[in-house]
Amino acid sequence: MSWAEHSIEHLAEEVIRTVRHAFRVPKIIVLALYDRLPRKEVKFTRHNVFLRDKFTCQYCGNCFVERELNLDHVVPRDKAGKTNWENIVTSCIRCNTRKANKLAHEVGMRLLRKPTSPRWRPLFGMRSEIPTDESWGQFLHPDREKVRVTA
Repeated sequence: MSWAEHSIEHLAEEVIRTVRHAFRVPKIIVLALYDRLPRKEVKFTRHNVFLRDKFTCQYCGNCFVERELNLDHVVPRDKAGKTNWENIVTSCIRCNTRKANKLAHEVGMRLLRKPTSPRWRPLFGMRSEIPTDESWGQFLHPDREKVRVTA
């Protein structure tokens, strides 16, 4: 059945009208074929570092709200440390103050995990709340038992 035929049978409130027809506005459009996926990188921002580290201090392991967090250079700038994904971590104010401009092992601290550049994905930074439109649920959180992979 074509979308035009489906639209006639199931006319909804949200429609696109032409001179002769009315088409339902689709809520979801699935890309079935693409030439190539664009290579993208996650932009280096304060908020994105917090997202990568899940708003967790990489020294004490406690989770904080954004206003209670800082960015910390693993290798301090005065020791040739760069400001990039591989040298910046999320830290709480207390741990950041304790570490100051030293290396973590110099003050008896340890990183929970080594900082890395996140891989881009379309939903980076998207919260896990259920979307307002329930029809998106099957695409964002598919039921593994019902998903069928075809070639």
